[in-house]
Amino acid sequence: MSRCTPVSAGLDRLRVLRVRRRLCAFAQVPLCICLPLDYRGVMPITVGELLEMPHLQMRLHSGGAAINREVSWTHTTDLPEPWRWIAGGELLMTNGMSLPRSAAAQEELIVLLANHGAAALAIGEQMYSPPLTRRLAQVSDRLGLPVLWIAFPMPFVAISRAVAEATLLEQSQRLIRTERIYRALQRVSAEAAGLKELTSALARELGCPVRVCDRLTGEDWYPGEEALPVEVRQTVRDRRGRLRAGVIAAPLDGDRRALIVDVPTHSDATLVALPDPKEQPDALLLQHAATVCALALSQARLQIEYQRRSGAELLAQILDGQLAPQAAQRQLLEAGIQVEDAVCAVSRNSEDPEILRALHLNLWRAEVTHVTVHRAGLSVTLMRADKASLDSVVRATGENGKVGISNTIGVSGRILDAEREARWALGIASERGTSRASYEEAAPWLGPRTPDEARLLIDRVLGGVLQLPAAQAAEMMTTLRAFLANGQSWQRTAEGLHVHRQTVLYRIRKIEALTGRKLADTSDLATLWLALEAMSLLEPA
Repeated sequence: MSRCTPVSAGLDRLRVLRVRRRLCAFAQVPLCICLPLDYRGVMPITVGELLEMPHLQMRLHSGGAAINREVSWTHTTDLPEPWRWIAGGELLMTNGMSLPRSAAAQEELIVLLANHGAAALAIGEQMYSPPLTRRLAQVSDRLGLPVLWIAFPMPFVAISRAVAEATLLEQSQRLIRTERIYRALQRVSAEAAGLKELTSALARELGCPVRVCDRLTGEDWYPGEEALPVEVRQTVRDRRGRLRAGVIAAPLDGDRRALIVDVPTHSDATLVALPDPKEQPDALLLQHAATVCALALSQARLQIEYQRRSGAELLAQILDGQLAPQAAQRQLLEAGIQVEDAVCAVSRNSEDPEILRALHLNLWRAEVTHVTVHRAGLSVTLMRADKASLDSVVRATGENGKVGISNTIGVSGRILDAEREARWALGIASERGTSRASYEEAAPWLGPRTPDEARLLIDRVLGGVLQLPAAQAAEMMTTLRAFLANGQSWQRTAEGLHVHRQTVLYRIRKIEALTGRKLADTSDLATLWLALEAMSLLEPA
């Protein structure tokens, strides 16, 4: 296949494009082949070049020092606040109907158009425009925003066609890059690693780092990325900046900016680009990138939801006694939970039900393997008992939520006991007003409310004593009750039991050793007393 030879750089822009278009049609090759992507001979047309085209019948009103500004596209509007509808680089054309009459308002119009990146303002003559004031011309000259007149009755579409022909190469490049952006989605899986690959591909196309962040926290929406700087996360949360063509340009330290684009159909996600101060990613390409991210996040959400539902169904069957221990252990292992490997049960509550509903997503982001079920305003989770995973659960539960943590499970037959331990610890956390409490470490500040809770308390506090031979255990428990009933008096206890004072002393010291608690400590004393009360609760009437 033949290719076009270079055309002399001395030809003007429109002649170059016309000649190349004819040659490409003759050779039956696309224009983008004839004009390679790294070709620098054709650049966006400037305001000055448009003024030099006599058939467009345009003339300069003010801002002549900036007629070398490039025009990427044209936009026609007579809506109020026209700066809201441009992406940057546009020649804004108007019949003047919406132009303000006062000098102050006209000055504000030019300032806002300049701030939003307009290339120039072109106004139709002999139409509806009020007289242009001296202040408009002065601010136009000062800010370098050309203001032009379009002779009546020159149709605006002729100017748009001229700009479109002059920027044909730029538009073909944009189409090619847009195609590559959407093609990147085909190679992405719904896993977190796949989403990271997608943002890497988008970063290559946009020429700057790209991240997908949680709109409320500013943290990465998916796991696996190095944490963003605090300044960027705060900027994402605040969302303060200049809005242009759906892109928020939020200032960072120095002359850096974060470009923030909402991800369609995902109200909790936002695309963040961090360009070099000297570069400006194409706003339309940013919108396409956000759309691709929306499709990828939808795939990820489907997989996360499937994992949540299957895990909830499995854990509900286990807690309801519908699965034998061996079957439960096998299915948990398929879900990534090995109960022998330092796994615990975690129970949570929160004043905000939305936080509990989003728990599985937050644990996915934290890369915590788990199965979770929600019941009666609480959630129960089986997961590893390492500090990082438990800290992730506490963060995901929110500031006002409480977390109760069981002892490690060890064997699948102990899952029901672990769930009760987690609920017990949750009650302690609520009573104390702390964010978390563990069954192993927390003292039972609450009395037992049910027989199950009473058994849990007895086993945890007095289990060491009750494991003694039955006669010796009964002797120890009788001595402990008498000692507490007699106000911890060694002598009165000995007299009441008809034993020597040293016998009472020996038995109490033995109880302290077996329980790991000191009766001289108020907290330990209360714990032992509650355990005795729990035994009374379970004794037959």
